[in-house]
Amino acid sequence: MVSIADTRDPRWVMMAQEGGNLAEPKTTILVVDDEPNIRRILQAAFERDGHRVLVAENGCKAIEVMGKETPDLVLSDVVMPDMGGSELLVWLRDNRPEIVPVLMTSFGTIPAAVHAMRLGAFDYVSKPFDLDVLKKVIAAALEDRGSAKPKKKRGTKGKALDVIAVGPKMQAVMQMIEQVADSRATVLLTGESGTGKEVIAKALHEQSARSGKLFVALSCAAIPETLLEAELFGHEKGAFTGAAGQRIGRFEAADGGTLFLDEIGEVPAGIQVKLLRVIQEREIVRLGSTKPIKVDVRMVAATNRNLQEAVDAGTFRLDLYYRLQVVAIELPPLRERPEDLPVLAEHFMKKYNAENSRSLTTIHPAALAALHSHRWPGNVRELENVIERAVVLSKSDATEITLDLLPPTLKAA
Repeated sequence: MVSIADTRDPRWVMMAQEGGNLAEPKTTILVVDDEPNIRRILQAAFERDGHRVLVAENGCKAIEVMGKETPDLVLSDVVMPDMGGSELLVWLRDNRPEIVPVLMTSFGTIPAAVHAMRLGAFDYVSKPFDLDVLKKVIAAALEDRGSAKPKKKRGTKGKALDVIAVGPKMQAVMQMIEQVADSRATVLLTGESGTGKEVIAKALHEQSARSGKLFVALSCAAIPETLLEAELFGHEKGAFTGAAGQRIGRFEAADGGTLFLDEIGEVPAGIQVKLLRVIQEREIVRLGSTKPIKVDVRMVAATNRNLQEAVDAGTFRLDLYYRLQVVAIELPPLRERPEDLPVLAEHFMKKYNAENSRSLTTIHPAALAALHSHRWPGNVRELENVIERAVVLSKSDATEITLDLLPPTLKAA
């Protein structure tokens, strides 16, 4: 593992530089970090591997560099003065989408990783990092950039959607999505766990005039209450212990686009008040600041709880509930959309064929009958897991998902 202390040791730098540089640079990497020793070590290590390396001390300086240079990849720290990695990531998405971003941070939590990926980062590396692991991430990111298909023009409606809607219940959902896509109304998605609420939220975003901006997702239950407010609204340097620099929140990151708040019923009462203000006033205030910031965000919320019961119990605000359910869409459980099941199964089969070097083309009638007879308490997510398992367990030359590839609980049904 490489720590900041390691990078101050000149012997470590000599090891990183040992071996010399290649004659022709492979690619150009821009390293953005406010710690000079980190910049020095990474520059030496990547140049040893034959890359051309540029450096910058924060996001603002990185943008200045990119005014003169066109790097293939930006490797940026998250917490830096003036402009941090999250803000730089948003700038890259809006201005230089051809450049692959990778983030690194000392605060390597799962929510932070999800945040980075939602903003468009290829990957996320925690400090202290293993240099070999970091190099593998960089190599994969550059390979992905080289093999990526041309991207569709941003900001256009009618994109291909990852939604299976064969049966009447899901067709009705998609008709509602198309009808409300361009409005500013808040949408509340309800339904059992695993019914695909985030997929539908993305479909709503892609069908709207906001599709050229970011779709930012956050699971409100995945983040401790003490951190949720900062995650949503951002914070200023010194706002609380550990706030080493300014950080934008999810609302600012989604400005102009869509913010999806999953498990909204888990939000504590104090933050419910602030969410209500954002919906009403369309502005947020970062922790540690008194300055309001205007945001233009389409908010989509989701829950598998009965919010009316939570209102009656006094754990959820009635005024926020009414604001959220301006447009309410209930997603049917998988057991109530049997027409979609074989199409979904085939979709997942093709998806995991590609990931596991398989060539499955059909599902045996006995296996399909077992799928239809199951009650699917985990809904579409459970079906996806079952099909992935079947693909992984199939032989390399198999062409059909057979009954023996399904879990015992399904075969016994």
